[in-house]
Amino acid sequence: MTVTIVGSQLGDEGKGGVVDLYGDAADVVARYQGGDNAGHTVVHDGTKYKLSLVPSGAVRGKVGVLGNGCVVNPETLFDEIDTLRERGLEPDVRVAERAHVILPYHRALDGIEEEEKEDLAAGTTKRGIGPTYEDKAGRRGVRIGDLLDPDTLRERLEYVVPQKKALAEEVFDKETGEAFDIDHLYETYREYGERLAEEDMTVDCGTFLQDRIDAGENVMLEGAQGTSLDIDHGVYPYVTSSNPTAGGATVGTGLGPTVIGDGEVIGIVKAYLSRVGTGPLPTELGGVEDQTPDYDADEGANADEEELATYIRDEGGEYGTVTGRPRRVGWLDMPMLRHAARANGFTGLAVNHIDVLSGLDTVKVGHSYEFDGEETFTMPPTTEQWGRCEATFKSFDGWPAVDWAAVAEDGYEAIPENARTYLEYISDELDAPIYAVGVGPGREETVVVENPYE
Repeated sequence: MTVTIVGSQLGDEGKGGVVDLYGDAADVVARYQGGDNAGHTVVHDGTKYKLSLVPSGAVRGKVGVLGNGCVVNPETLFDEIDTLRERGLEPDVRVAERAHVILPYHRALDGIEEEEKEDLAAGTTKRGIGPTYEDKAGRRGVRIGDLLDPDTLRERLEYVVPQKKALAEEVFDKETGEAFDIDHLYETYREYGERLAEEDMTVDCGTFLQDRIDAGENVMLEGAQGTSLDIDHGVYPYVTSSNPTAGGATVGTGLGPTVIGDGEVIGIVKAYLSRVGTGPLPTELGGVEDQTPDYDADEGANADEEELATYIRDEGGEYGTVTGRPRRVGWLDMPMLRHAARANGFTGLAVNHIDVLSGLDTVKVGHSYEFDGEETFTMPPTTEQWGRCEATFKSFDGWPAVDWAAVAEDGYEAIPENARTYLEYISDELDAPIYAVGVGPGREETVVVENPYE
């Protein structure tokens, strides 16, 4: 069977930890979109592993697959694999031959274009993700399978590199170097292809996964980022360049929609809201310079709100895994979650970081929006409309700081009563049961209510 893990908000919900949590029952863990902009942290035997491309399950000895919906930087891939091997692990990672390759000129152009966009900048990590997906859609991309065939690789590069070089030099008036040199790129990426072949890492993704399912194995499908960063269903243009939603799991792996639909789709919810990048955020607390629209660090929000935002950010470690940038934080946004539940069809929920909110007298939730004088319960279709929404808050009594490790061991009923009231509100509003509750960074610091594989 399949279990699909989907972020329900703006990324950073703790998806890697949930993949790790349920990973023992999975035989294969496949990522279906995104690239090395998608940082996730896994704690195993007290050791923290920060990964940006290798699927989380590889830390626990599972077969990890980068699906055809991913964009792959071979340099990052092999760096992460080699680092894990140096730390005593032996990750088994397969890469779809249909997945597209991030090349140095993609990274260079990502940074150039982000600077040029100014107000439309999406807060990109400048890792070449967007430009690679642009080339994929423009039918001028280089795929992993092309790295295995030197003649095809040379042909692809000779077609596309002059276009990229002209774009950088003539449109943006930038100097170019090795990142735009055909011979250098050919030699470098031909060698990556040789290593992929030598280590037998490439697969026809859909066939590979379906064969494993037919053999009775369990497959976990891992999404990166979150629903509101989906290029179709997110807060465009402040979005990623792929589909983190559950529909992306079928397109990005080659498994049929009925296969995905017959399995479980688990929505990962952070107990509050966070994001890196600009764009509206109706439930935001305080602000972050250069990210929060119209934010003036000298004026700021009121002192209490800024203090609360800093507390949550520090308690929750709200700094980007890849970039180290501080994340914007806010109260839980229920219209955003209702939108995610509809777009993904959640069969269960995993709610993380309720421990971060412990000790607060009051915990708030953006229950609905006031939009142009009317109450609405889901996100409007355009980001400009979303920016006109004002959150209507619902308040909950806070819960105390407790021994969360003991709570994880004792089970759901050991969670403080007020926190359970908060969780049950989320479950009722989204019409999906609670499968797990994260109360700390480690796998053992999770209250498991349901195992989707049982």
